[in-house]
Amino acid sequence: MTNFINGDTWDEEEGKSKSQIKREMHALQELGEELVALSPAARAKLPLDEELVAALLLADKLSKKHEALRRHIQFIGRLMRDRDLKELEQGLALLRNTNQAATRQFHKIELLRDKMLEDNDVVTAFIADHPTVDTQQLRQLIRNAKKEQEKQLPPKAYRELFQLIKPLILKS
Repeated sequence: MTNFINGDTWDEEEGKSKSQIKREMHALQELGEELVALSPAARAKLPLDEELVAALLLADKLSKKHEALRRHIQFIGRLMRDRDLKELEQGLALLRNTNQAATRQFHKIELLRDKMLEDNDVVTAFIADHPTVDTQQLRQLIRNAKKEQEKQLPPKAYRELFQLIKPLILKS
């Protein structure tokens, strides 16, 4: 029996139970939700055809209309039924790994910053490893960050310290 309303033939697939077909449709819908959640810059890195790009742009416009967005995500899932999703899933996996690597790198920088506030030897080793750093500015930010923590002030110097060491760590 063919579903003539929207041209889908998913109910004709032989050898699959109704539950299996439903699980696959939900998986596609979750993939659609993941695509909708991505920024336009991240989506540009993925191999999407024009129809999917247009559907995702419309989803961005529907972000404040929850029920409409839910139905539209179902539509995006339906669009993906007829496509080969290997390349798209590989692209998403690459994006996820890139984001995880960036998060790990930021945690590494945060940990270094915290160690610098606790141990002067870490500061000395950092200066030796990165001779291009402005030593005076580094030490001043460390002093100011310590004062901020003692007086429970907003962490302005603490953040500036992170911004100072971040490019040096990312280069190495």
